[in-house]
Amino acid sequence: MTDIAPPTTAETPQSPPRTESQHPEHQHPAHQRPEGASGSGGPARSYAALAADESREDYSLRYAPHSFRRWSPGTVAGTALGGIAYLADFAIGASIVFTYGFSSGLASILTAAAIIFLTGIPIARACATYGLDMDLVTRGAGFGYFGSTLTSLIYASFTFIFFALEGSIMAQAMHQAIGLPVQLGYLLTTLIVIPIVFRGMGALAKVQAWTQPVWIIGMILPFLVLAFEAPDAWGSFSSFGGTEGAGSGFSWLGFGLGTGVALSLIAQIGEQADYLRFMPAKTEANKRRWNLAVLAAGPGWVIIGAAKQLGGAFLAFVALEAVGKTHALEPIAPQIEALRPWLGGFALPAAAIFVIVSQVKINVTNAYSGSLSWSNFFSRVTHRHPGRVWYIFLNLAIALTLMEMDMFAALNKLLGFYSNVGIAWIAAVAADLVINKRIGLSPPYIEFKRAYLHAVNPAGFGAMVIASTVSILAFFGLFGQYAEAFSTFIAAGLAVTLCPLIAWATKGRYYLARPNPVNGPGVAVEDITATHTCAVCETAYELPDIADCPAHAGPVCSLCCSLDATCGDVCRKAPAAGPVLMPLPTIPVAGPASAAREDSRPV
Repeated sequence: MTDIAPPTTAETPQSPPRTESQHPEHQHPAHQRPEGASGSGGPARSYAALAADESREDYSLRYAPHSFRRWSPGTVAGTALGGIAYLADFAIGASIVFTYGFSSGLASILTAAAIIFLTGIPIARACATYGLDMDLVTRGAGFGYFGSTLTSLIYASFTFIFFALEGSIMAQAMHQAIGLPVQLGYLLTTLIVIPIVFRGMGALAKVQAWTQPVWIIGMILPFLVLAFEAPDAWGSFSSFGGTEGAGSGFSWLGFGLGTGVALSLIAQIGEQADYLRFMPAKTEANKRRWNLAVLAAGPGWVIIGAAKQLGGAFLAFVALEAVGKTHALEPIAPQIEALRPWLGGFALPAAAIFVIVSQVKINVTNAYSGSLSWSNFFSRVTHRHPGRVWYIFLNLAIALTLMEMDMFAALNKLLGFYSNVGIAWIAAVAADLVINKRIGLSPPYIEFKRAYLHAVNPAGFGAMVIASTVSILAFFGLFGQYAEAFSTFIAAGLAVTLCPLIAWATKGRYYLARPNPVNGPGVAVEDITATHTCAVCETAYELPDIADCPAHAGPVCSLCCSLDATCGDVCRKAPAAGPVLMPLPTIPVAGPASAAREDSRPV
């Protein structure tokens, strides 16, 4: 049993918390001190300069405090939706319809959108409510502290695969517009995003807002031109049988395979979550706007995404005769052909500007989210965190390599394979949030701190591993052609079924290694924005970011807890760990106290 003093109101407000990071050479051996003492008995941990700068770091490995969530629900939602400006949807939709025909392609796109929307609702609400990114939610939603390292790699692979895909589209546009060799275009598309992503959420929000008018005009104009210049084209498109002999009728095999390709986008909810974690606290005053913003910026992205897939397929169909199949699948060529009747010779530069703007908008998000994911992975594996910005270069290097390998040419096969793993992960997390938390198989809140988690939770992690393994075997034809076509449905079905079954079989005992006495369920907390000063880095953090640490005999922030390589996880080895007497938390005199109460109900 850990002793926690009740919160009280302090005389002076705390300064805003900041994220800092450890140099490994400054780690201190864990040692016990008298109860109630604070600090580690030595100098505070020293940190890398880039990791300490929150204008760049954006709380990359921890809870986003209320003091940092200064944007309105509309601003957060607008920034998140700005990231879905990508044109990979055009290429994916065109590829599906060209391969499997209109009827099967349409059903595939709509079915995948429905699955992505439904699984995205609980995840978006969890991230916005608790101020956590996808990795931290995954930890507490059935995967455990180290169990979610695998999902960090899955998510990182999503960001660099789609960065490479989007970068290829941008390079194609620059080649068409100014004759820049495609290989040089790949390099330029990679370098152009670095200054923006380096500066973090503030810079991303400005870029998304400033470029939105250009993107909206560029998105609408081609369809407006075709509505006047080729009014019968949609009728012809609806009977299109594809370019591979699939035929215009519905095919179950084509439907299954096409859905698998479209479902590769399911991990996009992770990139939406990277913005949603900055959503302000939900209050009675903003409840309606908050709910609408979370729905629109979370799962709502896929409604626009599905429309873009169908629109991209339509533009490619209209341009097919003029440019040929290969170029019709590259979004720049159909865009030019659609604009040509009205813009004439200006169609090429107009289309190129639209494509480049679109790809910058999404690739800053891909690079940003990839840096967060790699940070989460390496901090747990190495107990080091030099700063989020360094992992930007790792993510971009992998993406550039994929572009140079011409991954665009193997689009369907690559995305079809990836979706088996992605949907097993997302479906397992959604099952925990919707089923396990509501029927009491898992804690009613998201616990993400190392001090309270088992290394691996078989409920979510086991469900994902089993579901993805079986579905990948099916994808490679081990169980016949229908199982191959519907491998992603197998992955989703197994993950949703196994997650609650494993949680029930294990009686939920792998969710928490011990109760959280700082702000867990049942703990009376007057104000969730109250702060404790970390005994290791001597910086104040809000209560959701704090754990009681017997190794340091006081409060420790979640990042210092993650980076500690010497504590031996004594906090999980009761009763040897013993009680920790925590100092009184400090509550700011002025601040959104009533608005910032944490909701511990199921998401």
